[in-house]
Amino acid sequence: MTHPRARRLAVGLLFLAGPAMAADHAEAPGTQADPHADIGDFYAWHTDGGRFVSIITFATLGNTTTGPNLDPDVLYGIHIDRDLDNVADADIWVRFGQNADGDWGLLVQGAPGASGDIVGPVGELVEQDGIKVWVGHSDDPFFFDLAGFQDTLSTGTISFTTADALAGLNATSLVIELDTAAATDGASFVQVWSTTGRK
Repeated sequence: MTHPRARRLAVGLLFLAGPAMAADHAEAPGTQADPHADIGDFYAWHTDGGRFVSIITFATLGNTTTGPNLDPDVLYGIHIDRDLDNVADADIWVRFGQNADGDWGLLVQGAPGASGDIVGPVGELVEQDGIKVWVGHSDDPFFFDLAGFQDTLSTGTISFTTADALAGLNATSLVIELDTAAATDGASFVQVWSTTGRK
């Protein structure tokens, strides 16, 4: 499935190693103009308990008083390549929408191990067929010493402070957890990436 203006972040995940992640924060005017489709971070890992977890953050650096930044015209994808041919063998698609009262909901399609579509409210843990989905605001996981960075640039001497310029800022997070066996289908190494596309 191809979508116009698609954005992509990718990681490889060996099922003996630790978590993998990729980051790409609001770096260009084009992506800053479309925060709902701008992927900030993508994380994927497996647990010792046989669970596969992936997280997409987007619309990063919002304040803590607003709710998640959602757009019904953006399609979010998590793609799993099990045979390392750079073509997805499983695609998880997520879209958001609002009801007549303005409440946001989510639709998840193609999740490995699901008996059908997963539908539920945003901001609550949605569980179906052993799959868990959560969407909402979360603390941005990065620490950035802006004061130290600026001091370094102005003086030419490396400088550090303890001030986190990202403190109090949030990202909208999409979290999906499912059985590792369903995600990998027996593969010991998979490539995982995320995409967004606007219709």
